Amino acid sequence: MASTPVTGEGLQAALTGADTVVDVSNSPSFEDKAVLHFFETGTRNLIAAAKQAGVRHFVALSIVGTDRLESSGYFRAKLAQERLIENAGLAYTILRATQFYEFVGAIADSGRRDGAVHVSSQLMQPLLSNEVALALADVTLGEPAGGIREVAGPEAAPMADFVARWLRKQGDTSKLVADTDVPYFGAPLALRTLVPDDGARIMPTRFDDWLAQRSS
Repeated sequence: MASTPVTGEGLQAALTGADTVVDVSNSPSFEDKAVLHFFETGTRNLIAAAKQAGVRHFVALSIVGTDRLESSGYFRAKLAQERLIENAGLAYTILRATQFYEFVGAIADSGRRDGAVHVSSQLMQPLLSNEVALALADVTLGEPAGGIREVAGPEAAPMADFVARWLRKQGDTSKLVADTDVPYFGAPLALRTLVPDDGARIMPTRFDDWLAQRSS
């Protein structure tokens, strides 16, 4: 993943002969202005280079719920990225994925205070990162969707439930405090903010199976 905005210099040459561009870049900073600059600058430069190179299919990885989390600077920046792609005049597919299993520990750590772990009780439907890569490969090799596709794991449950299972697996006995009002990295959640709409591709690996594999 790129940690600085891709620049126009050298991009066209790098894309010469390419059929498809896949953008999985991510900002090194989540500060509002910095993350917006990263995604807007990088996406504009990449779109311009793709047009000049005659790229057939522009693919970008995004996040389920991006359009429902505009109170977050990071998600506003991701939405800006999506809209630039949608309005670029290129054939495109945006793949929105739910949170990765590997990210559940970071969610737990973000809620640690006063000796407890505070986590939202709203729903999430995470999946294995390797299966995101598989879904991304499939849309990349397929025909442009001209829209958004979603991919998620097989189980929708309260975020606090996933965190509790992760904590138990680590042998972490911290008190878990679950509430609908606990924000997700500063953004308030509704019940289904982080779960996909109907028609999402559902990947097979269950969270408990992933946890078991990690200790085997």
